[in-house]
Amino acid sequence: MKKLLFLFLIIFTSNFVGSQSIKEKSINVLIGYGLSSPLESEDEIANEGFFTQGELVLKATSWFEYRPYIGFISTNSNGKDINDNPTTEKAETKALLLGGKVRVRAPIPWVAPYVEVGFGTSIGKFETFTTFDNIDKSGIIYHIPFAFGLELGRNNNIDIGFSYYFQPSIDQFAGAFALGINFPINKK
Repeated sequence: MKKLLFLFLIIFTSNFVGSQSIKEKSINVLIGYGLSSPLESEDEIANEGFFTQGELVLKATSWFEYRPYIGFISTNSNGKDINDNPTTEKAETKALLLGGKVRVRAPIPWVAPYVEVGFGTSIGKFETFTTFDNIDKSGIIYHIPFAFGLELGRNNNIDIGFSYYFQPSIDQFAGAFALGINFPINKK
């Protein structure tokens, strides 16, 4: 785990050495409907909550961006599964999210589809109680972010999409349906 994190930091920070490759910089602010769910469960459960995230967008080309991020997600169980039946299973997360992603997008004005992948850490409290797992953990864990969605508008400054954070060490994923707005910092 330490070697993987070290390798990620080397790769991520090495881009800043040759900063001439960054064409534009901006800040993307996201807010949305958060959820968390166990990776394995007898009942179909999805605990609901709140999600927010800020990203520094470093545009390398019209189709490729680096995105270091900081975010927060909080989900709580209501004691019911997605069919509104009572259940004792739950997957709750209250965490700060830190990491980096890369975004590949179709360079199309008005509607540009995208996909993101990266690596990061979650710092907080995590509970996964199912027939298969009994995890109650606080601290730092790693996660693998994955997102897809659309950039909308003439300058693609509105972001609507799904963001997921797979957390294998606690057998759950957290995610969100989020809406974002991009604020330019500078243009070269």
